[in-house]
Amino acid sequence: MSVKKQLLDKGIKLMLYALPLMFIGPSVIYNAFINKQNVWHWLVLAVGLFLSGLAVYFMFKGIKTLTDALFDHDRK
Repeated sequence: MSVKKQLLDKGIKLMLYALPLMFIGPSVIYNAFINKQNVWHWLVLAVGLFLSGLAVYFMFKGIKTLTDALFDHDRK
């Protein structure tokens, strides 16, 4: 079984992008729910949801890239 090194590096890089977002996104969402009396509540909540969604996207993309690198998956 051959491992495609460049594809493997790309997958690991995508997973590393997702790692800080997995902590920052929920923290921002929590901050938005704590400060409901603030006028910026909805904007902070939207940013937190966007960051969390971005973390999920990078995780799925990274896992897919890693599996493509590890398993010989021919695309036609």
